[in-house]
Amino acid sequence: MAMATVTVRNGVDVDRLVGTIDAIKGDAEIARFTFRARTDWVDGGRSRAEVASFTHAGHEVKHGSTHVFTGSEPDVLLGDDAGPNAVELVLAALGFCYSVGFAYNAAASGYELEELSYEVEGDLDLRNFVGIDAGPRPGFTEIRVKGMAKARNATAEQLEALCQYVQDTSPVRDILANPVAVETTLEVR
Repeated sequence: MAMATVTVRNGVDVDRLVGTIDAIKGDAEIARFTFRARTDWVDGGRSRAEVASFTHAGHEVKHGSTHVFTGSEPDVLLGDDAGPNAVELVLAALGFCYSVGFAYNAAASGYELEELSYEVEGDLDLRNFVGIDAGPRPGFTEIRVKGMAKARNATAEQLEALCQYVQDTSPVRDILANPVAVETTLEVR
């Protein structure tokens, strides 16, 4: 009896990755997701967020466990520094997204990663946020990302091309770089 061989590269099941891509090519509905998070204010600048499920192709999917994290502000912004603040989480989300995209695409390309990291920083001016109209927009005015990658079997040119591909296809970078409709409602109790 023959045993199946699973190709795992960079911690990624390459056969499953290729199968997922082929399934999406055959049925675009498989590519549709709705992600969600719930955030509850705790006290002062601290909030608690939970990520428990998402919708995939019209079906509710629960995570293996509910992911819980705390957001807070540093002392200089009157918080208790119990966790990263919201804009730091945005920067981390971009780093997460780039890492997944790079590792998955490197695996599909046959590149064996030895190291991969991103340093992400953004400039923000709080004047507008605190009600002083003279300030610039309340969000980041610039975000800079410095990546570092090392692979035992890829050239610098191949890794640089992969880096550009990851930027071009990153959902989080797209969210940050392009306008997205945001609809906010409030239920008053």
